[in-house]
Amino acid sequence: MKKRILLALGLVSLLALAGCGKKAADTNTSESASESVSESAETSAVSKDLKTITVGATPAPHAEILEAARAELNKEGYDLKIVEYNDYIQPNVALDTKELDANYFQHYPYLENFNKEHNTTLVSAGAIHYEPFGIYAGKTASLDALADGAKISVPNDATNEARALLLLEANGLIKLKEGAGINATKQDIVENPKNLDIQEIEAAQVARTLKDVDVAVVNGNYAIEAGLKVSDALAIEDSKSLAATTYANIIAVREGDEKSDAILALIKALESDTVKKFIESKYNGAVVPMF
Repeated sequence: MKKRILLALGLVSLLALAGCGKKAADTNTSESASESVSESAETSAVSKDLKTITVGATPAPHAEILEAARAELNKEGYDLKIVEYNDYIQPNVALDTKELDANYFQHYPYLENFNKEHNTTLVSAGAIHYEPFGIYAGKTASLDALADGAKISVPNDATNEARALLLLEANGLIKLKEGAGINATKQDIVENPKNLDIQEIEAAQVARTLKDVDVAVVNGNYAIEAGLKVSDALAIEDSKSLAATTYANIIAVREGDEKSDAILALIKALESDTVKKFIESKYNGAVVPMF
């Protein structure tokens, strides 16, 4: 009889312990879930506290540099939305129509020319970096080996074509009319000893023509996208050249917004030491910070 009583008491104890264990487990699970919900709500609250800046950019290096500035911009109270474009027209159109707060893809001469052609009033809020133009080998491996009538592709928009022509002139391939400078066009070529066939191509497509031309003069950002290295270029702009000092890439905004809190925060983030180190380590001279 005693054995039965002891056995019954043992079973009751085990059930009680099991019940306590389940209750403790349920309590722990409940606490864990509460903590998770609390953390999620806290993260959501932080995100909601940030005001959003929408910036249009070409993929490389501009969108990459913006991404590197994200954490610094968060510190200033802003979240960053990056909208990528693969041409040089739509980012300015979207900025003018207020789809964007700013864009980052162009230099000032291009912006100035765009304003004249499209009757817009976009302005620069600050210069961030400059990208050396380069002459890259296509069918011909060196500039000295260019034959009579060799084909050279260059960007077809006014400002970038002038920059390409200045680089060709700097390397003795052509001579431009005196004073042509950053407004140079093909019509300003006064000497072309090798009768070079200079083909004007939309800037984003120039790198893709390398298989069809002898050499191509490529914008820095499109060279990066195409996997071209500055170290492989046959020639690049000198850092003290007219082009280098003129064609820094800028943050463009609508007139009147350049001193707004949001844009000032964006510029501050982009000019941070974090972003400078990112540019210098990632691009190895293909992109040069202006700050």
